[in-house]
Amino acid sequence: MKPVKWGIISTANIGMAKVIPGMLKSKELDVVAISSRDKKTAEAAAKKLGIKQAYGSYEEMLADPDIEAVYNPLPNHLHVPLTLAAVKAGKHVLCEKPIAITAKEAKKLKKVPKGIYVAEAFMVRHALQWQAVRARIEKGEIGTLRLMQVFFSYYLDDPKNVRNIAKIGGGGLLDIGCYPITVARYIFDAEPKAVTAVFDRDPKFKTDRAASGLADFGKGRQLSFAISTQTAPFQRVQIAGTKGRIEVEIPFNAPPDKPNRYFVQGMAMNEGKTYELPVSDQYQLQAEAFGRVIRKDKKAAYGIKDAIQNMKIIDAFFRSEKSRKWEEV
Repeated sequence: MKPVKWGIISTANIGMAKVIPGMLKSKELDVVAISSRDKKTAEAAAKKLGIKQAYGSYEEMLADPDIEAVYNPLPNHLHVPLTLAAVKAGKHVLCEKPIAITAKEAKKLKKVPKGIYVAEAFMVRHALQWQAVRARIEKGEIGTLRLMQVFFSYYLDDPKNVRNIAKIGGGGLLDIGCYPITVARYIFDAEPKAVTAVFDRDPKFKTDRAASGLADFGKGRQLSFAISTQTAPFQRVQIAGTKGRIEVEIPFNAPPDKPNRYFVQGMAMNEGKTYELPVSDQYQLQAEAFGRVIRKDKKAAYGIKDAIQNMKIIDAFFRSEKSRKWEEV
């Protein structure tokens, strides 16, 4: 297909370190510009990544008629405003997760006109390892699904980092707690009925630095997770059914230069098989899938409705923090 021409809003680290390098591997897209509020910053980023055009403002880049789609990795409080600005300029938008700070804010994206594609950047749904795991589950390899357990953590105590600034959407649940929610919806192919959680907040930052949650997906299916922004870095996912379990080794930050691995166990304890997937870059696959929707080569599997639903679930967890009770989604 004709390559989709992309522009990048901001020089955020997630884009510079992971997303854009993945995009640059693809023949199905062409990253033609990057923007920043500082022209020199944009020029340095463009030089580093080999991008032709650098813009000193987001608005200037959005006015470029050659750009068809933009990637928005700005801080959380700017996701909706800049996505709407890009849409107004006629651009399709791949917006970094979470798409908003609340479901109410996310609902503003319902204004997006038909013909413009907006999606939340959950790369895991395009990763080969997650697609392979879901395929095994759909075939009944581990029987009837019962439990999903997720652990995801890192350590970050820099007060200037956007993830530690509460008023702009910092905190653990919005940053990484959205992943357990997303993969549970993906694997269970269902929505949670109710949720509950326990939070611990940093006394200085006022952000949630740790959270443990439970989600009832109905029919006996349960998600349990623990996430933290101030513990040793680690991540793992366990999926258990009536006939076996699957363990995903590096479920979220899957390396783009090594085979991704997962382990399948039957009914015998600690006996099973490890599977390796071909080397792939989930960020490349995500951008390619987005581009195929634009080129009408593929129907959109995820869009604004899906993103709003994810925010509704996150909102319910935050309500539970205050009520100390189960909250309906």
